[in-house]
Amino acid sequence: MTITKSLEGDGKTLMASVYDRLRADIVDGVRRPGAKLRFDELKETYGVGLSPLREALTRLAAEKLVVLEEHKGFRVAPISRSDLHDLLFMRQEVEMLGIRRSIERGDDQWEAAIVAAIHALGKRVNLTPDGHIDPEWELRHRAFHDSLVAACGSPRLLLLRAQLTDHADRYRRLSHYYHSAGRDHLSEHVALSEAVVSRQAELAERLIRAHLARTVEIILSCEDLQGDGFDD
Repeated sequence: MTITKSLEGDGKTLMASVYDRLRADIVDGVRRPGAKLRFDELKETYGVGLSPLREALTRLAAEKLVVLEEHKGFRVAPISRSDLHDLLFMRQEVEMLGIRRSIERGDDQWEAAIVAAIHALGKRVNLTPDGHIDPEWELRHRAFHDSLVAACGSPRLLLLRAQLTDHADRYRRLSHYYHSAGRDHLSEHVALSEAVVSRQAELAERLIRAHLARTVEIILSCEDLQGDGFDD
């Protein structure tokens, strides 16, 4: 019995490991949209057997980051303008709901976490000298947005929101160079934090809608996405 449980535990650990690594490669754009996911290559790259690999792919398919085509196998989920617009719609709705609920339920500790998060974000520039998104800024940026909805009181909303954010991150990272000329990231985030902390729900909702829409507008202008079927 002990041996059986140990083997089961090892299998789950392997599956979790390959899932995390493959998922990161898809979100980061290492695995390009529409690319075929061949078992032989994946087994060699990630050092796992067929069973945990299949489980990981099935889980990623459930998250819509991978698609399973009949008689063709697994592929990285494609990208398209229509999908990006749909993603924007869902993110706006979920973010607004999460912020409104957090404003209604949040306490002083929640407010303090937002203030700390915007302070940390403001100490980092969003782009590296060569025009790429700075990885540390990226972490602080996500932490800030997470703080805005942290008091919503709905684990399911937070789970859905995290999945939508990952899909949005994939689009941003696939753009390679995130052109943000004329955009003041810090001012947008400061205004959003002030509206939320001061409990101005309607203003916060308008700001988050505009903030997310502006990001999509910038992504749609990136020419280097066109080769990935972005005109669909």
